[in-house]
Amino acid sequence: MSTLEIAPGESLHYEYDPPAAAGRTFVFVNALTGSTAAWQQPEIGPRLRAAGYGTLAWNFRGQVDTRFGARTALTAELVVEDLLRLLKAVAPPRPILVGLSIGGLYAAQAQLAGARAEALVLINTLRKSGTRLEWINRAVLTLARLGGSRLVMEANLPMLANPDQLDAMRAGAFGPEPYRPADPADGLFRLLEGSLAADWDLAYEQLRLPVLLMTGRHDRVFYVAEDFAALAARIPQHRSVVFDDAGHLIPIERPAAFAAALLEFAHRL
Repeated sequence: MSTLEIAPGESLHYEYDPPAAAGRTFVFVNALTGSTAAWQQPEIGPRLRAAGYGTLAWNFRGQVDTRFGARTALTAELVVEDLLRLLKAVAPPRPILVGLSIGGLYAAQAQLAGARAEALVLINTLRKSGTRLEWINRAVLTLARLGGSRLVMEANLPMLANPDQLDAMRAGAFGPEPYRPADPADGLFRLLEGSLAADWDLAYEQLRLPVLLMTGRHDRVFYVAEDFAALAARIPQHRSVVFDDAGHLIPIERPAAFAAALLEFAHRL
């Protein structure tokens, strides 16, 4: 575990394991509610490293084990800048950028901004901007204001996760403790707030590298078949993998199958 100092009181947490000689490095980009732990599960990080690949996982400013200023706006632009800063500082060999949810947008934006990458993996990322997406994002922020991240997750998980995952998480949900509003100074709340201005009108045609699109059928919030097909058609070099038994959080719901898909994609490069 390492720290990248950015400014006084501001730093990123990251975990880097270099690849075997001349190997590629999977660079993971979290969802807003994510952390490096999602990528370091035994079925993912250790399995990829055992196959000779490197891994670089990191947390946004505002996520766990990071430091950020009280006046720092935790915007989408800041996350992309930090990803570019981290890639320059660590210089992982032959990067494959892997982004979950909005993390895929950040990864793609970083690549278009000049980040060196051999390939890109977008996990339940493709969605069209417009009233529907804006409504969802603002509703999530409102739920956080009322009941914190616990209310956000309990309200959304039935439309995001597969039935097995819901059964596994049910015991820890709907406890007797009252919901508590999010602290406006909390990192996650500030990331949610900052994400409202994220630009989802990505220049997909300019992604001139191999792209793997991962989709979970049980994602009933962000996946719209017609929108996905229209956006995917704009990516010059793309392949799609569909997980019939997963939802929005594929690495968490089906980590072994997720890692297998990454390895197959990297083998084809």
